[in-house]
Amino acid sequence: MGKYQDLAKEIVKYVGGKENISSLTHCVTRLRFRLKDESKADDETLKNMDGVVTVMKSGGQYQVVIGNHVPDVYADVLSVAGISEDAELAPAKGNIFNRLIDILSGCFQPFLGALAAAGMVKGLNALFIFLGFYEQTSGTYIMLNGIGDSIFYFMPVILGYTAAKKFKLNPMVGIVIGAALVYPTVQGPALQSGFEAANQGAAAPLSLLGLPAYESFLGIPWVGASYTSSVIPVIFIIAFAGQVQKFAKKIVPTVVQTFVVPFMVLLIALPIGFLAIGPIVSLLTEWLSAGFQALMDFSPALYGGVLGFFWQVLVIFGLHWSIIPLAIMQLAQNGSSQMLVGVFGASFAQTAVVLAMYFKFKDKKMKALCMPAFISGIFGVTEPAIYGITLPKKTPFIYSMIGGSLSGIYLMMSGTTGYTMGGLGIFGVVNFISGSDASGMYNAFIGIAIAATIGFTLTFLLWKDTEEVVPEKKESKIKEIVKTPIQGGIASLSEAKDQAFAKGALGRGILIYPEKGEVVAPFDGTVMTLFPSKHAIGLVSESGLELLIHVGLDTVQLQGKHFESFVKQGDKVKQGDVLLRFDINAIESEGYSVETPVIITNSADYLDIVENQSKIVTNGDELITALT
Repeated sequence: MGKYQDLAKEIVKYVGGKENISSLTHCVTRLRFRLKDESKADDETLKNMDGVVTVMKSGGQYQVVIGNHVPDVYADVLSVAGISEDAELAPAKGNIFNRLIDILSGCFQPFLGALAAAGMVKGLNALFIFLGFYEQTSGTYIMLNGIGDSIFYFMPVILGYTAAKKFKLNPMVGIVIGAALVYPTVQGPALQSGFEAANQGAAAPLSLLGLPAYESFLGIPWVGASYTSSVIPVIFIIAFAGQVQKFAKKIVPTVVQTFVVPFMVLLIALPIGFLAIGPIVSLLTEWLSAGFQALMDFSPALYGGVLGFFWQVLVIFGLHWSIIPLAIMQLAQNGSSQMLVGVFGASFAQTAVVLAMYFKFKDKKMKALCMPAFISGIFGVTEPAIYGITLPKKTPFIYSMIGGSLSGIYLMMSGTTGYTMGGLGIFGVVNFISGSDASGMYNAFIGIAIAATIGFTLTFLLWKDTEEVVPEKKESKIKEIVKTPIQGGIASLSEAKDQAFAKGALGRGILIYPEKGEVVAPFDGTVMTLFPSKHAIGLVSESGLELLIHVGLDTVQLQGKHFESFVKQGDKVKQGDVLLRFDINAIESEGYSVETPVIITNSADYLDIVENQSKIVTNGDELITALT
């Protein structure tokens, strides 16, 4: 949950509500909505809202200008509006691995809260047994255990629903498919015991891929598998069922589709799921799980160290979804799992790093961000710490990775095992209690101590806040000179066709009409932002001046066409280095203006901004002078 959630709620409300949003993208400075009815949006309220600079309408888009932190606001608007569910209706782009990650995240994210809650119930039940509050034979234990275990036992039913939404299948049909998979008499052990009882322990008469088949369906060998608590098979069966439904809707008359289409889906998808998809996928996931287990058995320390080090990075890029389903499957089937034990300390390392930064920060605003992030981190919510504090500063984030790694090494080498997937952060320590054995919980506390101590110590001793407090102003003014980044004619920023720029809403600066399609660094500094469409770049000078060079108007819609970049975000640059090249004629032929605002986005930090009064400038000329 991001720090701009309240702002996101207000934006969604005043653009007409989530039901009025068709799609949403963003560029460097603004949210770009496509609304079903723009008349439902309240322009004036949005313009006067804290956190919103202004509102623009251009190219069929309703643009809410935010500023440089628009990516964070964009993420929260997606969350508040539930747009991610709509996005899931479109096939994921990219390679097979990226598509698989997209599918897994789409199937598991909707019920992670319920999964954590059920795990917390199981964890508390284990804690109460350990403390001797009641026995495992008591009704209290039985009830709480049933509450906590239910989500794991009926996992195919829950995934049947979420996967159906992902693959455009009728969700109720998805639930039925999941329920069929957990029906008692179709489980592998039930089929085997039934056959052996009827045939006095005889061997299976049929096989498929070398697997025993104790029953057949229309003469086809039926390899039984245990689907209660399973994870992956139902997703693949639902994916196939979605294609069956798509085909059925084409051939079934609309008037009877309500019941005939589900009938066809169940009658086709489930037998094929039981006979082929389920056994094959079950076998493959067992091999994959065995591979992870083999790596853990080979070197628990290596496994825990590597996973603990990279876990936060995996989460940032969404790659953790390649591991979480396997851990859920292993836990549901075996009652225990070590697959994610090594990452338990990572959030505490991150939290401790933020606490250390609190003592080192000179900026009062950054100090104010630290304590709320520290408190939320204790309870396992580290997004405010990562995105708002440590990741932008880079080195502290690495220190948190080191703390997570060393904690992971200890937890794996000590044989710590998880018995449920419960609460986050400090609530997660009860995940490691088994009956009267609380050694795992004690190890978890030690793992927390290692992660927190390493993260805090490294940050406190080695990290230095380079953003010095601005000294009292002296009589002589300090100049920050911005050299010309693009050769061409110049004019006052007030002449810009885009009113957000013309009114100085994003800061003071100057307008360039490029004569040469090349952007060079106007000073020594760092690339702060490079938008994927390459039409805009944000730089920060060594003294802290923040500059936005926005090539053209609405050129974000070209999606990088006619642009070429020579740097990436985070690169250090020297004055005169080539940053971007763009084809002026090609851009204009597509109907876009190439007039380029060059803006000091932190203009409020300076006493005055002085623009060049010439008509034409070349690279190296002084374009803007900022005075402090």
